[in-house]
This record gives sequence, C-alpha cells and structure tokens, in this order.
Amino acid sequence: MMSETAFFVKDVIGPKGAVSIVAREAAAHAAEDLSDSADIDRHTKTDSLKIHHATVDAQKNFSRPDEILDMADEPGHQELCDREQALFLDAIENDRDLSSSMDAAVDSLRIVLAAEESIRQEKAITLD
Repeated sequence: MMSETAFFVKDVIGPKGAVSIVAREAAAHAAEDLSDSADIDRHTKTDSLKIHHATVDAQKNFSRPDEILDMADEPGHQELCDREQALFLDAIENDRDLSSSMDAAVDSLRIVLAAEESIRQEKAITLD
C-alpha cells in the first residue's frame, strides 16, 4: 500500500472503455479520520463504480455518457471471506472444477511479474 487511499487497483481499462472505483462515501469522510487504513472494510468496499464507454461518434465525441453504479449493498470484509470459504467448501464437497479461477490467478501473477521485469529491463515484455 502506497497511501491511505490506494487500497487496491482503482481502474481497469480495455478497448471498449474503462471502469474506475469511485469512493464517494470514503472520500467524504477521509478528512474527518486521522487514519483510514486500519478500517478493514475500506480495503474491500468499492462504494461506486464509474463506467466510461470508449465508443465515439463521427465527430469523435463519446457516444454514451459515463455511468455511476452505486455499490451500497456490497458485502463487507467478513461476508466476503465467508462467501469464499463457502465456495471452496462446496468445490471440495461436490468436486467442482475451479480451474478457471486458478487460471485467472496464474495469469494475473504472470502479468505482474512481466510488469516488474519490464521495469527492471526498461523494455516491453511479451506474454505468450
């Protein structure tokens, strides 16, 4: 963690647009708190998501406005942990295939390691 506000990645960008975590509620209370980083729920809750659509019209104007999705009903840290444990137990008891989750985790690690290598070597790294 680099700062008290950089708890997790805040933006995901792709060819069709981007999604950003917008912490409206957390930002409103940040000035009141001496240190927010000890609040475990602030590390897991997103508050709001801003969806930016990248499609443009003939005049190069964005064809759709940004959207804000309210995430007020999202679970807290403990409920997330409980859900993960229940999913894992279900996979064990019912012999469910979790290979897609494992593949996604391994791919994520490959990307992070390639980014670190790119920084060290000061050149682009190709992933196969």
